[in-house]
Amino acid sequence: MERLDKVISATGKKSRREVKLLVRQGRILVDGVPASAAEMKVDPETATILLDGESIGYEKFTYVMLHKPSGVLSAVEDSRQQTVLDLLPVELRRRNLSPVGRLDKDTEGLLLLTNDGALSHQLLHPKSHVDKVYYAQVDGALENADCVAFAAGMTLGDGLACLPAQLEILSPEEALVTLREGKFHQVKRMLAARGKPVLYLKRLAMGPLQLDETLAPGEYRSLTEEEIAALQSAVNGLISTERQKSSKDFCGKYEKILAKP
Repeated sequence: MERLDKVISATGKKSRREVKLLVRQGRILVDGVPASAAEMKVDPETATILLDGESIGYEKFTYVMLHKPSGVLSAVEDSRQQTVLDLLPVELRRRNLSPVGRLDKDTEGLLLLTNDGALSHQLLHPKSHVDKVYYAQVDGALENADCVAFAAGMTLGDGLACLPAQLEILSPEEALVTLREGKFHQVKRMLAARGKPVLYLKRLAMGPLQLDETLAPGEYRSLTEEEIAALQSAVNGLISTERQKSSKDFCGKYEKILAKP
């Protein structure tokens, strides 16, 4: 059981202070009866809560797929720079969403935003083995030796140890990089260590969740029930998150989002 004002504010539609006024005005019904107080306890999973005759649309957790654009911080708030939360409408910003992991300011692509803290933690934990797939353009000519180095795992010049990763060369200057961890600037640092600094980077997938190619940079949408279930299955070890398709098949699926910037 939870407080009525907490349940309604969690939808992002009204603040707790606004709920108190709405209750006094008789505009909130709980199971067909005017709410007695903003503090009254309700079961949000079973109660029918109406505001001005319409359902408040309560959902325990919110999951949003964002196509993060370059130049935006993967943070909840910042006093000087635009963050990914600033790209969302007020209703979603009120739901205490946080990015699952971070993309560098100049990196584009898939970013999951949610208030499901448990799932977020599981997706980021190395033991969950949730792959992150990136498309990279580099300054230099990639070669098979780079693939071997990635597969063996790398220790960078500053001592950072990187787990074995997958590097799939698409052209001399393009590659797909698959990681099972997400250390600070990892893709850039690994490629730089091979003498191929990154010019452009985009995340295409996190486990079974793939960037919706219809989303332009800065656009977002809610995850489908199937996508949510796939993520939950991935962290619970019920399905393998490793890609089974060849690079050619994978790139074909992402022909639009792999277009040159």
